[in-house]
Amino acid sequence: MACDCALAPSREPVAGSAPARATPIPLSNPILNLAGIVQDSIVDGPGIRCAIFAQGCSHACPGCHNPATHPFGIGVDIGVEEIVSLVRSNPLVSGVTLSGGDPFFQAEGFSVLAARLKRLGYEVAAYTGFTWESLLSSRDPSVQDLLRNLDILVDGPFSLAERDLSLRFRGSGNQRVIDVKKSFAADAARSDAVFAPILCAERRWVG
Repeated sequence: MACDCALAPSREPVAGSAPARATPIPLSNPILNLAGIVQDSIVDGPGIRCAIFAQGCSHACPGCHNPATHPFGIGVDIGVEEIVSLVRSNPLVSGVTLSGGDPFFQAEGFSVLAARLKRLGYEVAAYTGFTWESLLSSRDPSVQDLLRNLDILVDGPFSLAERDLSLRFRGSGNQRVIDVKKSFAADAARSDAVFAPILCAERRWVG
């Protein structure tokens, strides 16, 4: 959840929404606007992970510890393939965490990144200020693609009133650690557009 590497800004922010792009995003190697990358994080999930921080978030949670990641479009543009190469350059990394900012504001590019990393055998987790239910309700197919390429989702805005330092890998009691694969597998026989998630029970994630 922490972002300790700053990257130089590339453009002016656009308040409240993701910036419009002049050209279409290339689906084979989309460009992501990032606040930073930590290649050997031990605080963004279990084990040694590569943490990728999206630039841009409009949730504006009071007490957020990454406020510099809120403005849209002022990070560094990096292609998915370059990010994948960075992840693979560290043989100790077993998982990748998408954080921010909020990666769901750049769902199209992050869905491609998550799919590439999954094919390479990495556990992929994401933090978002959106709830599971609101993501399922989204009509944006990229949001659904990103969700389905995750193993773990930590959902919900940070709540200063519910801040709890005893929680593992989340900041407040309202946030849930969701087992995405089990949630979709359990709903495979149902037709509900929105369904309750299955919470992760693995001790390495929840203690």
